[in-house]
Amino acid sequence: MYTGIVQGKEKVLSLNKGSGFTTLMVSNHHHFFDDVTVGASVAIDGTCLTVTQFNGDSVAFDISDFTTDTTTLKFLAIGDDVNIERSHQMHKENGGHSLYGHVEGMAEVVEFTATGETYRLMIRIPQDNIRYFFLKGFIGLHGCSLTINGIDEENKTIVLNLIPETLRMTNLSQIKVGDFLNYEIDQTTRTIVDTLSRTLARQK
Repeated sequence: MYTGIVQGKEKVLSLNKGSGFTTLMVSNHHHFFDDVTVGASVAIDGTCLTVTQFNGDSVAFDISDFTTDTTTLKFLAIGDDVNIERSHQMHKENGGHSLYGHVEGMAEVVEFTATGETYRLMIRIPQDNIRYFFLKGFIGLHGCSLTINGIDEENKTIVLNLIPETLRMTNLSQIKVGDFLNYEIDQTTRTIVDTLSRTLARQK
């Protein structure tokens, strides 16, 4: 489990295609992985991946073709910054929300506008998944737990505001209109919405 509080960024060092998977190697410049072990779970741009190798200076993950196809990991290139969050440890502060690293898909950036030192970000949620979001709820976006400050169900868009610290700590400062971001739905909200929808459908 994750909290959506990204610890920082690391660099993509290599991408090697295998049979049904791709091996992603990222740096350990900021020592996020000094105590990592093979088999540990790490969120890379919000996607939960399993550590397969570690040599002190770098760490590797195998990404299945399914995960590559459904997330922005397919767009990665050598030298790119990726958001890093280690899995949450019990008895430590949770400053965000409960995330699982189970990316739903990709949301399109339709607006990214500076308002002083902060940025107004508008994204479009694909398909009918906008029903799982609500004002002052939250969304996992590229691994970041963000509060929803505006929602337009008709146009399937959500508005968020990014503070300077979020921009400094994550790769969200590099996005532009037309980009895609990994997004995660709160599973509790999904359960409630789906259960109510099925119950109401049976009563018709």
